[in-house]
Amino acid sequence: MTTPPAQTVPPLVELSGVDHVYPGGTHVLHDVSFQVGHGELVAIVGPSGSGKSTLLNLIGTLDVATSGTVRIEGHDIAVLKERQISALRACSIGFVFQQFFLSGGVSAVDNVANGLLYRGIGRGQRRSRAEAALRRVGLGHRLEHRPHELSGGEKQRVAIARAVVGGPPLLLADEPTGALDTASGAAVVELLRELNETGTTVLVITHDLELATGLPRRIKVRDGRIAEEVVPA
Repeated sequence: MTTPPAQTVPPLVELSGVDHVYPGGTHVLHDVSFQVGHGELVAIVGPSGSGKSTLLNLIGTLDVATSGTVRIEGHDIAVLKERQISALRACSIGFVFQQFFLSGGVSAVDNVANGLLYRGIGRGQRRSRAEAALRRVGLGHRLEHRPHELSGGEKQRVAIARAVVGGPPLLLADEPTGALDTASGAAVVELLRELNETGTTVLVITHDLELATGLPRRIKVRDGRIAEEVVPA
């Protein structure tokens, strides 16, 4: 009896020959190619204007490349309909930004629960999952606190809980420590490491070389090109 070939799991993120040109002719990415496998912790690092924010938008399915291919979980973004892209984004990608984007008059648990609004889940179940996500990031004692009652580091933890409450395989963190002091920033980086250790693939987009150097894999971007890639030994 012939043994069937093993199924190959596609990379979680795959960019191949990607160029991107904004309206007006600004060419921001040039022939960018790399892959990110399931369970990796990766920094995309570069100075302002290097193209890393454009990479975030393409990987996050917020924009479509001018040419080349962007695949998320094996799906070619360019051939998907908008409805399919929205569904992929909602189920597979969590976002964390430098600014926390929390609703000011809403408790931490409801801010996190709002991350499930478009998943067809009832309010009670949303709150239950939100409480679990907040405990996961160390904020089980801050469930009913509103953003003005939280420190900067706690606000970022709420934002991270909101990003992971739906269990996405990919977390995109855009300058996650940029608005924090050194101690709070270090705690957030440690939290991202912990999430990665439990199976979440984490991409950190940053200009902070010190932060990037502390992560196992670094993709350095300059002038819209991959300038260097450092992989784990």
